Amino acid sequence: MNLKVLYRQYLSISPLDFADFAEKNRIRNYYMSWVALFLAFLTIIPFIFFSISNFNENIMQIIFFLICIIILIFSIIISALVKNVPREKAYIFKNIPVYFVFTWGMGASVFNFYLQKNSFIGVLTFFNAVLILLCVFYVLLPPFIILVFAGICGMIPGIYKNFDLLGTLYFSFISFLLIVLSVFLRYRDKNFIMALKRQKKNLEIKTFGNFTPLYNKKAIKFSRSKSNELLAYLVYKDGSSVNTKELITVLFGERADSSRYGANLRVLIADLKHTFSQLEIQNFFIAEYNNFRINPEVVKCDYYDFLAGDLQAVKAFSGEFMNQYSWAEEKAAFLERKILK
Repeated sequence: MNLKVLYRQYLSISPLDFADFAEKNRIRNYYMSWVALFLAFLTIIPFIFFSISNFNENIMQIIFFLICIIILIFSIIISALVKNVPREKAYIFKNIPVYFVFTWGMGASVFNFYLQKNSFIGVLTFFNAVLILLCVFYVLLPPFIILVFAGICGMIPGIYKNFDLLGTLYFSFISFLLIVLSVFLRYRDKNFIMALKRQKKNLEIKTFGNFTPLYNKKAIKFSRSKSNELLAYLVYKDGSSVNTKELITVLFGERADSSRYGANLRVLIADLKHTFSQLEIQNFFIAEYNNFRINPEVVKCDYYDFLAGDLQAVKAFSGEFMNQYSWAEEKAAFLERKILK
């Protein structure tokens, strides 16, 4: 069995299966970039102030900080722009800002190592960038290995010059362990996705007619009626992230006050989490940083089958879609027009 076959069997994740991980990467990168941007400004302003007397000597550090700020601003903008890309393209587009920043991290390590002649900070920056990516994000294995390998090749000559043979061996061994760790994490994610696909056989949502969530062919019952509507709206959004303000408007009306109804929404979210936890339903309802969504890849849904062009789902649609909710009427009309076309 060759390496290509082994990779497909144990490590390969399809673009659609990775779409949910890509959305998590996008959200985490967005907020981490804001934090990093704030810290960068917090550092560069006093640094420039205290460097006025010897500005020319510190020009490279100032340029480095300015480039870092520009990179983070671009990362935030790109993360916001790719929020609603189709799921089949999320695998690529939602990971662009993550690897954009990571590539800069690799470049920063080389900058510190060679241009600043600070070998220790250069090595530290390199390993910090790799560890943050592995611990916080879900990595795309081929580009991750390529970027890490490029960073290793760029730093090995300087490592040998500054730390001799033993230091080079240590650096190479730790880098190898990090690559092995990335392969293990990818293997874990692959197994997790396979488990979710098995779960999909038992989790079903019917949207034609009344909205009805089912598990093991039994209706899922929540302790609060609004919880059902909350779930229905997230299903309606087809995996896109929805923020707190939008949910409050949909559930409680356009004039609903966020400060007043925010507590109500938190109760509904807790109800969803508790119910799904009791049923041992994993990775379906996802809450991150006041953004909420469902994972379409772990549920069987007539609406999603319809959008995918499934003939049985198309025949099953009779013009009714989530009848309980007025905000779904426009979608029912859209589905009817789709049939006519």
